[in-house]
Amino acid sequence: MDTAPAPSRRRENTRTRLMDAAAEMFAEVGIDAASVEAICECAGFTRGAFYSNFASKEELFLALCARSAETTIAAVRDRVTSIEDRGLDTAGDVRHLVQEVLEATGEDRLDVLLGAETRLQALRNPEFAEAYLALNQGLVDSVTQLVRDIADARSLSLRVPADSATELLLSVWISTSETALLVGQDQTVARTQLAERLSQVVGLILE
Repeated sequence: MDTAPAPSRRRENTRTRLMDAAAEMFAEVGIDAASVEAICECAGFTRGAFYSNFASKEELFLALCARSAETTIAAVRDRVTSIEDRGLDTAGDVRHLVQEVLEATGEDRLDVLLGAETRLQALRNPEFAEAYLALNQGLVDSVTQLVRDIADARSLSLRVPADSATELLLSVWISTSETALLVGQDQTVARTQLAERLSQVVGLILE
């Protein structure tokens, strides 16, 4: 039985709708061009509803960064857990795992655009950069722990430290996803290619 107070559920629904509307607008026109009024209109709320949930457009943007990181990590961990019982005893098996994970969690067009906008804003704004780097470090730490968990569980050795492996994986993820969007690659093909590229990096990382 759901015992959560109705106002809390309404507030969470309002935040979600505002964040969804903002994510689409930030991705398409950028954070600078997306006004609070336009976000509210897209979400179907007033400015009052916006400011009762977020102190500023920048705060909402950071909340989107946090949500994106959490969603990605949760999807990866769920996928790994669901297929971990296959007995991944070799580097080749682990590369196949990476392909399956990434094919299940690949980014779509808006995800790629929003990620690029996030990094651009961090480069332009020192105050935003500090908050972004803190959030990004949380993502890096989670992926690094995942790399360690897989290596330890299967007694596999890494050629580089786990945090360096994570940096390589995330860098390839970003560049491959953005290139696919630039050349207009089909999303399904792009997701498969991303998984293949990352599996190649895994092959270089593992002993």
